[in-house]
Amino acid sequence: MTPLSYFGYRFPPDIIQRAVWMYLRSTLSFRDVEELLAERGIGVVYESIRRWVLTFGPGIARSCGPGDPLCDGFDN
Repeated sequence: MTPLSYFGYRFPPDIIQRAVWMYLRSTLSFRDVEELLAERGIGVVYESIRRWVLTFGPGIARSCGPGDPLCDGFDN
């Protein structure tokens, strides 16, 4: 399996992964995730979050394993 490449994205992988995790793990909308990130001082638009979920969501879900802090709460 090819590792996920975040090259060329404005935000660091930690922020992208957290935004994808927040959307997939809970019943938040893209705009809700946008607001939560804005409260933490991260200015990102909901359309970017939608693209991240489509691009990185399946790869992050596949790579989840027991004890992985990023995937804490994902059901395998």
